[in-house]
Amino acid sequence: MRRKHREEKQYEEDLIYESALATRFIHYLMKDGKKSTAQRIFYKTMEIIEKQTKQNPLGVFNLAIKNVSPEIEVKTRRIGGANYQVPQAVPEHRKVTLACRWLINASQGKKGKSMAEKLAEELILASKNEGAAIKKKLDVHRIAEANRAFARFSF
Repeated sequence: MRRKHREEKQYEEDLIYESALATRFIHYLMKDGKKSTAQRIFYKTMEIIEKQTKQNPLGVFNLAIKNVSPEIEVKTRRIGGANYQVPQAVPEHRKVTLACRWLINASQGKKGKSMAEKLAEELILASKNEGAAIKKKLDVHRIAEANRAFARFSF
């Protein structure tokens, strides 16, 4: 039986920046249902970005998400008893999901500062095409490029 197509989820805009992407990021940042804590971290992060860069923090945030979003990824396919890593284009909703996840994980991997400071630092680096999240994106692209020969197995 065929799978249903994914229905696009509608996110309401956050209170301060009026951005659905910001709301989505806050949801990914949230742990154990503590939304107010996630919002506090996100808004503190945006304040830090504004102080450090003297730019619109939402613009820096959107640029960071765009820079970290992968274009291709590999999916494992079992064909004729062998497993192949087949490169495939990433759907738009998954690009944002992966970008948010990689930014948060890269921030959590750092030590010695508050989460807001670590996240602000990672977002600023990502907006300049630097940092751990960008390195993760480049690694995914490198793996997909190495397995380009198996692209014929995509369907």
